[in-house]
Amino acid sequence: MRSFNGIKILAATALLSATLLGGCVVAPAPGYYGGGVVTVAPPAARVEVVGVAPTAGYVWFPGYWNWTGGSHVWVGGYWGPGRPGYYWAPHAWVRYGGGWRMAPGHWVRR
Repeated sequence: MRSFNGIKILAATALLSATLLGGCVVAPAPGYYGGGVVTVAPPAARVEVVGVAPTAGYVWFPGYWNWTGGSHVWVGGYWGPGRPGYYWAPHAWVRYGGGWRMAPGHWVRR
């Protein structure tokens, strides 16, 4: 009888897990840009008030214009933890063929 109860518990757990994870979607982080070529030039960067880091070791990740499939949308800058020995190279739009392509921000070793 014990193994039958164990099977029922296992089946119930599997059913609950499938129910909870059935709606799970893996999606890119907010502000994700797919990397295609855009024919519309990005607007000038917005002026952001940076202020003082909230804690030691934090760096400023500047805002940038993201392409959302039909228009540029501003993604505001924010403070976040730095990486010792690295600096943050921000997102930048560069000319590519007849349009523009975003070079994503990344860490660069000093």
